[in-house]
Amino acid sequence: QVQLVESGGGLVQPGDSLRLSCAASERIFSSDAMAWFRQAPGKEREFVAAIRWRLNTKYYTNSVRGRSTISRDSAKKTLYLQMNSLQPEDTAVYFCAARGTWNVDYRSPIHYDYWGQGTQVTVSS
Repeated sequence: QVQLVESGGGLVQPGDSLRLSCAASERIFSSDAMAWFRQAPGKEREFVAAIRWRLNTKYYTNSVRGRSTISRDSAKKTLYLQMNSLQPEDTAVYFCAARGTWNVDYRSPIHYDYWGQGTQVTVSS
């Protein structure tokens, strides 16, 4: 079965940290491109971070760079997104996505073949 399942979202206060997880089926976890996107109410889905497995390179959107880390655990077949110093503008549903081969336009959601159902992150005092 081909699937991605996110977890780890929740309600946190500004300045808190969260680690999002995305458990992948074996077939998907062999993808060269895995990424996190987020979508706030009334807004388009936007890129957050991506990892290119075979080169172990990581990419971040400017708003999370320096306070977030994308990583993957091959033994657990899980993709992670560690987010620190969370702010209200980080509030969104977070999705993980995968694509078999790397695409130079990795920031666009249209190039990803597999998606999870999303996990809600709410940052509020």
